[in-house]
Amino acid sequence: MAIDPIWIWVAVGVVAAVLIVALFARSSRRSRSAALKDQFGREYEHAVREKGSRTKAERDLLARTEEVKTFEIRPLNAGERDRYRSEWSKIETRFLERPTTAVVEADELVADIMRVQGYPMGDFEKHAAHLSVKHPRVIDHYRNGHKIMTATPGSSTTEDLRQAMLHYRALFEELVGQGASGKTDIVREDVPRANEVSTTPHIVDERREVPAGRRADDVDVSRRP
Repeated sequence: MAIDPIWIWVAVGVVAAVLIVALFARSSRRSRSAALKDQFGREYEHAVREKGSRTKAERDLLARTEEVKTFEIRPLNAGERDRYRSEWSKIETRFLERPTTAVVEADELVADIMRVQGYPMGDFEKHAAHLSVKHPRVIDHYRNGHKIMTATPGSSTTEDLRQAMLHYRALFEELVGQGASGKTDIVREDVPRANEVSTTPHIVDERREVPAGRRADDVDVSRRP
């Protein structure tokens, strides 16, 4: 029984259409993955590890992005920025005598800044997820600082706590250092060690990004003379 050539061409057309759709979908997924990697940086790989697959991770990152779009996020005004910088300075000073308390206060201060900026209240993971959308390059600092703060009581050394303060300061400067212009201000010198009593004023230097995955003071923002 001869097959009608029309049906052969129909079959070829269907197969070709399926292949085109498949190639388009694959290209679209690659483009989406590239865009998410570019937007979230190291947070993309963190999400993959947490979710167990790239598909689930990308779905989560897209959901975060859409959720944050519903928030009315705003930069701090000049008065708020000055007030928070004053509070941060006091926290760093208290670190000399009460490092554990200072780290807790640093965490609470960051949470308060997020609240004032328009982020909703939530637990740490929710805060980190929301923050990663607009501030992906410092989200590792937030996680590392929080991890040290919530470690088993007595298990963190003074140096661990100092590292936590450096992590929180990187996040603090990212949140407070951005005014209406969107530019980040300069930052202060390194957090002093708890057994140091410095008589020199804080030095102001240019901000330098601490690469994620390294100790926060491996790349100092400045050094005392």
